[in-house]
Amino acid sequence: MDGSDRELEFQGAEQRAERIAQALPRQIARAAALPGYGDRLADVDASGITGVADLAGLPVLRKSDLGEAQQKDPPFGGLTTKPASGFDHIFQSPGPIYEPGSTAPDWWRMGRFLRACGVGPGDVVQNCFGYHLTPAGMIFESGARAVGAAVLPAGTGQTELQVLAARDAGVTAYAGTPDYLKVILEAADRLGITLGITRAAVGGGALFPSLRDWYDGRGISCLQCYATADLGNIAYESPAREGMIVDEGVLVEIVTPGTGDPVAPGQVGEVVVTTLNPDYPLIRFATGDLSAILQGESPCGRSNMRIAGWMGRADQTTKIKGMFVRPEQVAALVARLAQVGRARVVADRKDEKDVMTVRLETLTAAVPDGLEAEAAEAVAQVLKLRGRIEICSPGSLPNDGKVIEDLRVYDGG
Repeated sequence: MDGSDRELEFQGAEQRAERIAQALPRQIARAAALPGYGDRLADVDASGITGVADLAGLPVLRKSDLGEAQQKDPPFGGLTTKPASGFDHIFQSPGPIYEPGSTAPDWWRMGRFLRACGVGPGDVVQNCFGYHLTPAGMIFESGARAVGAAVLPAGTGQTELQVLAARDAGVTAYAGTPDYLKVILEAADRLGITLGITRAAVGGGALFPSLRDWYDGRGISCLQCYATADLGNIAYESPAREGMIVDEGVLVEIVTPGTGDPVAPGQVGEVVVTTLNPDYPLIRFATGDLSAILQGESPCGRSNMRIAGWMGRADQTTKIKGMFVRPEQVAALVARLAQVGRARVVADRKDEKDVMTVRLETLTAAVPDGLEAEAAEAVAQVLKLRGRIEICSPGSLPNDGKVIEDLRVYDGG
């Protein structure tokens, strides 16, 4: 990673906006020319899409769309600007979903995160992400190469051998899931071996505060990133540990689950990402993850937008009374009711039967006449079910991104 790339993290808002205004129209035009997008972007004037706000008018691309496109046109669904033979790697994730990979410098942009972790020349990184079929191992190896660190490609398993290799290779940093490092360290303790790991770059799972505290207690600084096989690095922690800083190679929106409509600032919603990677131009790719935008800049000085990190899954599809209720149906319900700003469908059990309550948050404190009756009719038409209507005051529904809540207790037997 060169000096100009590092400077991107600390650039001013106007500089970033200018850079996006140049790069984004080109990316939209690339995508529109690809057969995998079909007519999704056919009528879009790419020159008019110059900022994140302009993306709201474009359709959302979901994982299911990706899978369908790949079935019709394997392996990448006509969504890459190069043929499969033009990439260095072809990966397969559960689904199956295929992802391209490249040995081009920091192609997945993971170097920025590793540098924030303090990893660089002189370090040896024990990379415990998988290398077989899935791309995580190569993603982090590419990042380590970008910052000048050596890599021990360890993968997972054979923990005692991992301990010996870490000692003998002089490993100073760990890359892998949050909990596996603890397994390695505890194995080292049993063997009476002291390891020199002082930094950890983790992902692929939740880093619980108690586990981070455990690492802190052993003198290991542990930071996490938010990345996917399709998009590469999306956001990452810095030593400030206040939210995750959005990577400079992607644009992030937070939308109401089931829609492409941006939520109000600070509200929890689904993470939708547009990548600026010219080889794989994913436009408004819905991750299925929930998060929220944090106000202000990171105390570390990195100036890009921050998100709160992973806050659950957006796909809340639930079966009630034998019928599936989906987030997009809840969004359609809100759209039909002019006096309603938000809705939440609650599933529960009473007398061994499913019951449904639809909580509707009004735009004003005064409840409009006839709203309950209008809502009951809309619920029956949109959700194809009948349930109790509960009118709620503005701001009373929880800010957790949920539009469907299942309170039913399932017997684990």
